Amino acid sequence: MLAIKLLLTPALIGMVTLMGRRWGPAISGWFVGLPLTSGPITLYLALAQGTTFAAHAAEGTLLGLISVACFCLIYSWVSLRVGWLGSLLVSWCGFFVVTFVLEQFSLPLIVAFIGVVIFLAIALKLFPVHQKQATETFSLQWEVLLRMVTATAFVLALTEFSSLLGPQLSGLLTPFPIFATILGTFTHSIQGSAAASRLLRGVVIGTFTFAVFFLIIATTIEREGIAVAFSIAVLASLLLHGCSLWFLRRFLDAY
Repeated sequence: MLAIKLLLTPALIGMVTLMGRRWGPAISGWFVGLPLTSGPITLYLALAQGTTFAAHAAEGTLLGLISVACFCLIYSWVSLRVGWLGSLLVSWCGFFVVTFVLEQFSLPLIVAFIGVVIFLAIALKLFPVHQKQATETFSLQWEVLLRMVTATAFVLALTEFSSLLGPQLSGLLTPFPIFATILGTFTHSIQGSAAASRLLRGVVIGTFTFAVFFLIIATTIEREGIAVAFSIAVLASLLLHGCSLWFLRRFLDAY
């Protein structure tokens, strides 16, 4: 189990980082919309804590996507005024405040899913509009390594403390925007606020796929088992994510 955590997570974020460098910040953010850390975390929880725990955690993760969208939206607006550190601290505070509020609620799964989809759609309309396109520039050579180490540390911490946090809070914290944090702050510091905003808008667009993935996990893992549930979720997510790329390109043309 430890070997999987140490190998899979850094490999995934390294791949996303390199693909983002090739196609730009918005596409990089779109890739982050895939459950690259949350998927493995939920798999670890299912193997370690059982399918019932994982199903409840998946429900919490679904609601947690509202916190992710808030993080992206807050960072994009605050970055217009302050640097990456100030933007990060304010947006993290927003994430944890929204997560705390969401933890007080227990909604039926389908209601939570519909609510998340509506919230994501509204959030996309609230991003700041930048008149200038993001400026392409260099990336630091050690950036990939730093991203990989940070993401792996978070996965290790959350899975180790999951039994203490319980399924609801574990699920809400599972989508903690570690990829968006790392990608967003580096993009902001190197390429500027406009590039960071485009990246984070791409994250929100990709998060629709995230929602479908965890809806499938929550509804099938107890009945069908781990292998079948994750197979269906992965296939459906890849299909939907491919379709969302078309929408992302149209959206970027409009903004």
